[in-house]
Amino acid sequence: MFAVEVKEISEMSRTNSGYFQQTPFWSEFKEAHGWTFRKFNISWTHTQADSKGNSQGNGSDEVCVLVRSFARGFFSLAYVPLFPGLPVQGVDADTQNIEFTNLLAEIGAALKPFLPANTLCIRFDPAVGFDTPEVRDSFVRGTKVVAFADRLKLKKTAVDIQPPDSTRINLVPDEAEILAAMKTKWRYNVNLSVRKGVEIIRVPGSDEKLSDYLDIFYNLYGITAERDGIAVHAKSYYEDLLKKSAAEISGGKDVPLVSLYLARHEEDWLGAIITLFSKDESIYLYGCSSNVKRNLMPNFLLQWTAMKDAKAYGSKYYDMYGMPPTDDENHPMHGLYLFKTGFGGRNIHRIGSYDVPLKSFYGLYNLAEKCRAFWHKKVLKKIRGR
Repeated sequence: MFAVEVKEISEMSRTNSGYFQQTPFWSEFKEAHGWTFRKFNISWTHTQADSKGNSQGNGSDEVCVLVRSFARGFFSLAYVPLFPGLPVQGVDADTQNIEFTNLLAEIGAALKPFLPANTLCIRFDPAVGFDTPEVRDSFVRGTKVVAFADRLKLKKTAVDIQPPDSTRINLVPDEAEILAAMKTKWRYNVNLSVRKGVEIIRVPGSDEKLSDYLDIFYNLYGITAERDGIAVHAKSYYEDLLKKSAAEISGGKDVPLVSLYLARHEEDWLGAIITLFSKDESIYLYGCSSNVKRNLMPNFLLQWTAMKDAKAYGSKYYDMYGMPPTDDENHPMHGLYLFKTGFGGRNIHRIGSYDVPLKSFYGLYNLAEKCRAFWHKKVLKKIRGR
């Protein structure tokens, strides 16, 4: 259905735009933490013409592919974040499913010769999102039907790498309009935090006291991890990210701006976030909070301060980066949904991760991954809840 051509390239023209996971900056950062990466130009041409003889669904893109070795080099996994998108717009849902599912499988097959021989599968996180979880879920069901009917080597994963559900705040309007789009209580909480004397400190990676500030951040993150049952990277992970951004910007490179924001009241540190700003998007990457003085609403002022800075930087939207799919009061993270959606953004629901299996023992790995996800998401969360 598609003729796909893959060419390895040495440099990418896109450095600080588009999805941040597809910038060389992010790939180089991940390379310092256990991954390798390769850069490609991937183009595709539809092999069937419409009724007027025009080819449908042609395109090309520059793509970073991350690779990581596991089990002492026994096998590797390839990962392609936020690529591809839908190849054909303005068609019915069934056609869209058929076109996209075939393109994804064919890109995987075309990439295979460029990857290590021990690559178990290629995992894609496509840049395909919808306004409601219902439409998204229907699309995912359609891809499974197409993959089965067309006997494609394509599997929907049990575990998504990128958070599929998020909300984005439009930063194009002026600040008054952005505030007006928030829920009334959210605006009140921002102003309350200011009135009560909460101070927000922005820390770039070049700050001479970065290590001290990161100690505060990491202590707060430990409190949050214990409270909410989340995983935390080593302190060096966050430090490397901040320092890499600052060093490359100082050297004249056009790369995303990564910053640490801390909220303080008198002698107490109340919360912190790490953000990434690029020309298209700004991302709330990591966040944590203390168990004291929560009534001062520091997290609302942290987010609003970052949004204002992102707008001044030139980002088009602020992505809250991960939340439950619906306003379900029974969801264990319902409070997170309420907090993030209260800022007045537009919800987006991506289709999650897909694998193109390359080895016969992929099924065993897939089963092990499902068991691990069940243990962490169901069993451990129940234990911590008690």
